[in-house]
Amino acid sequence: MSKPQQTTKKQPMSARRRARAAAVQALYQLELKQHTVDDVYSQCLEYYSAERWDRDYFKVLLYGTIEQLSVLDGIMQSVLDRDIQSLTPVELAVLRVALYELKIRVDVPGPVVINEALELAKSFGTEEGYRYINGVLDALLTSLRPSHK
Repeated sequence: MSKPQQTTKKQPMSARRRARAAAVQALYQLELKQHTVDDVYSQCLEYYSAERWDRDYFKVLLYGTIEQLSVLDGIMQSVLDRDIQSLTPVELAVLRVALYELKIRVDVPGPVVINEALELAKSFGTEEGYRYINGVLDALLTSLRPSHK
């Protein structure tokens, strides 16, 4: 497991961003079928034990995303320009966590969800991956939270 790179030296990673990063890492591992959900949950708790992070939010994101996975993937597929299986495991993990937040965690502002997802995509993904994620999340924000049109 690798820690995401901080985007600037002046802004340390927030407790919530660490929770999101851990959820993305856990979903990535699950996509590669390396471990069970409970195994990756425990690994992330251990890995980030010395860090300041929101463990409760991590648990909500991980287990909530897993619980809603088929619904989230169906919603995501409706705005993708390709089959969901062609996404990289990083893109898929970032999009799943962000979509869970957009759909279920309406207390988190949509632009915050998108910004956090883009920062994680830049840290973990490819150069072009975050641009694609931005387009997908913009479309999802418009459909899931119409007041943001």
